[in-house]
Order: sequence, then C-alpha cells, then structure tokens
Amino acid sequence: MSGRQECRPSIQPMVVAGLLELVDDHDVFLIDQFGVLRDASGPYPAAPETLSRLKALGKHIIILSNSGKRAAENDVRFAALGFAKGSWDLFLTSGEVAWRMMAQDRTMIPAGKARCLLVSRDHDLSPLTGLPLEPCAGGESADIVLLAGSEADRFDLEHYRKLLEPAARRKVPCLCTNPDMLMLTPVGPRFGAGRIAGLYQEMGGPVRFIGKPFADIYRLALRSAGNPDRKRVICLGDSIEHDIVGARQAGLRSALVTGGILEGLSDAARDDLCRIHSAWPDYLLPGFVWQAV
Repeated sequence: MSGRQECRPSIQPMVVAGLLELVDDHDVFLIDQFGVLRDASGPYPAAPETLSRLKALGKHIIILSNSGKRAAENDVRFAALGFAKGSWDLFLTSGEVAWRMMAQDRTMIPAGKARCLLVSRDHDLSPLTGLPLEPCAGGESADIVLLAGSEADRFDLEHYRKLLEPAARRKVPCLCTNPDMLMLTPVGPRFGAGRIAGLYQEMGGPVRFIGKPFADIYRLALRSAGNPDRKRVICLGDSIEHDIVGARQAGLRSALVTGGILEGLSDAARDDLCRIHSAWPDYLLPGFVWQAV
C-alpha cells in the first residue's frame, strides 16, 4: 500500500477542471468505463473526443472495467458506441482477467468438465468459451458458480437467493468477476454482481473476487503497459470503493470523477465514503472532459 495516500484524511484532493491538467504528470491512464466514459444510454457528450485527444499526446490508455464479459466483446461494443478505434491501447475487463486465470491455472476449476452456474447479463456465455465448463440451470447441480453480471433491473435479490442457495449450502466455490456493488442501468442505479456475491457469502458460500479493487486486474494492466513507473500512472473512476481503493492498494495515483454513481452526492457525503474506505483520491474531476468550457 502507498504510505503517501494513507495520510490523506488531512489533505484535500486537488480539484481539476479537465484532463489537460493531468497530462504532464502522467504517462499511463487506467480509465473506468461506466460512470466515467459512458452510462447505460451511451457515451458522455465530451468523452469520445477527450479520449482521442489524450491518445494523440502519446499516452498509454487502458480501459479498466469491472465487466464480467470478455474483453474482445467490450472492445467491439465500445467502438460501436462512437469511440474512435485506436484511441485506447487495451480494453481490460475483470471477466477477461478471470478467463485468463482459469485457462492458465486449472486448479481454479474442478477436475473434469465441470458444471457451471453462470450468472450474467444478456445471456452472455462468453466467460465459458474455451474452458472445460458447461452451463447448468441451477445451484443444485453446479460444481462452480461464476458471477459475471447482474440483471437487477429485471430481478430482485430474492430471485438470486433462490437460485444460489443450493450451491452456497454445499459450499460450491464461486468466482465473482464483476465486484461492483452498484451498476448504472436504463432504469437507474441497481445492485451489481458484487452485491450478489455478498449474498452468496451470507449464505455460507466461498467467494473469490476478481476485478477492481483487487490486485489481479492491476497486475495484468501494468504488465501490459510495460511495468511503468507507478508515479506516472493514474486511475480515473467514479467509485471510491472500487477505483480509488484499488488505486491506493496498487500504489497508483487516482482521480475521482464526481459524476457517475456519485452524481448529486454532497462533498460531505463523499468525504464520509472516503473515510469509510480509508481511501482518498489525489484529484477530483467533474467529468471526463479536456478542460473547463
């Protein structure tokens, strides 16, 4: 952990108006997707142009997302939303990190062709492609549980309790590849897969989390960027619990975007969240814009 940020309670983050104020001091940008670059409806108005301007300065840009989907699918969808191809170097999702880990370390998967209870959005089966896993319909027959997404805009928490309780009761191992507690949906904020994983733990099931703020995703991101000087790396996100805590634990600088899931939160309430999680950002950024208008 970074001793510099451990002492942050007495120091106010620097308020910056846009990315222009951060470019001289940083070479690598790890940027959250939802709440920073886009919401459930599409890109924030200035985000595509700002991302392109940042890349034009030669910065190394990694979109770092707590998405349980594989990276290639997110990469294609991101470009289809209107972000210029080539304006980022890598789209790295927690789902991609988990897939690579399971592909390389078969001790994470029960021996043989295991039955997997996959919880994802939009019937996405890509987290299982190429792995010795076959989907099953319920917790009664599962050998492993994979929580890749939440459909809390369709189902309540009781739905997931009934689905998962038989597996939790048998102590079936669970991988949560989207640790977000909240997510932005077309009908507003709803609970994320991280909350479902918490429910699984409450029912007695073991869970391993992969994604922000946990170390695996930062380790792979930094390796892909050539293991740069961490003082020249900055993480941009809208979640204190995931983006700011993750940056602190990885020894990286951070900028908290005060929109996204924090939209409308008072300064005092935001500071309370920082205290709860013992993590303060280095910068406060109103949105993913180049400079103040």
